[in-house]
Amino acid sequence: MAPRSYTFSHAVTRRPSAAIVDGLRAVDLGAPDLATFMQHHKDYVAALKSTGAEVLELAELEAFPDSVFVEDAALCLQQAAILMRPGAPSRLDEAQQMRPVLEKIYGSVLAIEGPGTIEGGDILVTEREILVGRSERTGAAGIAELEAQVTPLGYQLREVHTPPGVLHFKTDCSLLDHTTILATARLAASGCFEGYDVIETADGEEACANAIRFNQIVLFPAGFPKTLAKLHAAGYSVVEIGNSEAAKLDGGMSCLSLRFSPQG
Repeated sequence: MAPRSYTFSHAVTRRPSAAIVDGLRAVDLGAPDLATFMQHHKDYVAALKSTGAEVLELAELEAFPDSVFVEDAALCLQQAAILMRPGAPSRLDEAQQMRPVLEKIYGSVLAIEGPGTIEGGDILVTEREILVGRSERTGAAGIAELEAQVTPLGYQLREVHTPPGVLHFKTDCSLLDHTTILATARLAASGCFEGYDVIETADGEEACANAIRFNQIVLFPAGFPKTLAKLHAAGYSVVEIGNSEAAKLDGGMSCLSLRFSPQG
């Protein structure tokens, strides 16, 4: 049986809009360049399609500057899609924008109703469990509500903690295969990946920890040669994607897509 945590038949992406210059950011590194962002996004979509996956490309949403980061709006599992409840007030309605899209795929869609908040960027699905990092955007109440929804589906959820000053749990980690995690040294040192094999990002290259294992390839942000060499040495097939503009908005590889293989 193909691993459910990184074998996907479908992906959903959304084109960046001109409003992206107003996107949220922890540190102001300047406004992203839309033309460059669009080219990076096209390269990203092409990489997903190269694996044989069906990629649904949604139109831009000018009213939601951060809506290109679709992962925060929903969690897509084999059995169900669950709409998240983003912790940033300006992003709350992004999940509802995603509802009709996912209802066409899954038929029915679950949702985090609140009052707690939770974002997809804090959720790492592995073969054995769902790890959810508590952060400024994801709180205990949101995690508890998600646990109540995924447990009947046969998933075990484990709450962990996102490092201080880090936006999302997956800012500092990503899944490489059924037993291996790519992570920053600071996150690996927390012990949250006990029982997994961990490849640590090279010193000074912590920003590349957010990658994606998507079918047979790893989508990896360009510009991090030491960590790239580690992945090649471990035998992974890596596709580098420009991420300079998304990074200005705290975005990475996983943020830009919803990835799933719906049952039935």
